[in-house]
This record gives sequence, structure tokens and C-alpha cells, in this order.
Amino acid sequence: MTDFSDSLQMSVSGMRAQAMRLRLVAENISNADTPGYRRKTVTFEQAAGAEGAEGGVRSGRVKLDRSDLPRIHDPAHPLADASGHYAGSNVDLVIEVADSREAQRSYEANLKLFDQARQMSSSLRELLRR
Repeated sequence: MTDFSDSLQMSVSGMRAQAMRLRLVAENISNADTPGYRRKTVTFEQAAGAEGAEGGVRSGRVKLDRSDLPRIHDPAHPLADASGHYAGSNVDLVIEVADSREAQRSYEANLKLFDQARQMSSSLRELLRR
């Protein structure tokens, strides 16, 4: 592969990884009030070979946050046990909003790199035509 296509592939791999992260954040936010729901997280791994250009990234396995679920007291809730408690969700909306902003900014940075590489290629083609 050429350096140009490698740079495009790295940007695309970053955008795909951040898009996956944004999907999980949206899923976490939408299930913040679901009893027993555990927050999902994703890790990133270096992509190499057929999966992408050297230095690219890819999404790793989706993992569940194993922190303790809060016990919520509501005797009227259908999932409440004999003591009137049920397991809530371990999703913290402040953390999810911060994660979504970070993922969005990372996505935008990769998009800007992609656009810069494309513009450099167009400029080079224009110079070679002259």
C-alpha cells in the first residue's frame, strides 16, 4: 500500500472505532434506568495486516462493567425483593456524556486527518497536471 492509502486507512479505522464507542455510549444512556443493566465498554487494539494499515486501530471486545449494582429501595417496584430493594443500573450519566464528547472529538479529529490527506492528494494531482 502507498503512504496515501495507509493514512486514509488509519483515519477510517479510527472513525470506525469511535463510532462503535459512540454506539455503546448511546446504548448505556438509553438503558440508564433499566434495572440490572450493566454499563458496556469497549477497548481498542492495534490493527495490522489485512485488517488495516500499520498503526490503525480496531474495536476490541465489548466488556460489561462489573462494578456493584446499586440497591434501590422501592417496595412498589415489581422486581423488588422481600426487603423492598432491587438492583439498579451502574450507568453514570455524567461519565457517559463525557465519554460521548471524547469519542465525538476523536471521530472529528480522524475525519479532519482523512480530509487533509484527500486535499493533499488533490493538490499533488493538480501540480502534476501542470
